[in-house]
Amino acid sequence: MGVTIKDVAKAAGVAPSTVSRVIADHPRISDATKKRVKKAMKEMGYHPNANARSLANRSSQSIGVVMPSSADKALQNPFFPEVLRGISGIT
Repeated sequence: MGVTIKDVAKAAGVAPSTVSRVIADHPRISDATKKRVKKAMKEMGYHPNANARSLANRSSQSIGVVMPSSADKALQNPFFPEVLRGISGIT
């Protein structure tokens, strides 16, 4: 198993919630604490898990597209490329 927020918190001498707030760039965390936590994250090779964050937030910021069984044929129809182009423009 990889490095967790708890591991980083222990190394930085802070609570796991503080590590979470540093990751979220919360304004109430001092610059000195942010620097210490980020240093621990870098030294330990910690990277936030996007999948875990998506599960916790119940939002993946992803859009699923269901295509006909043959994507090659579907993309020959001008409708599907336009839909995909429109979706990719959403930020």
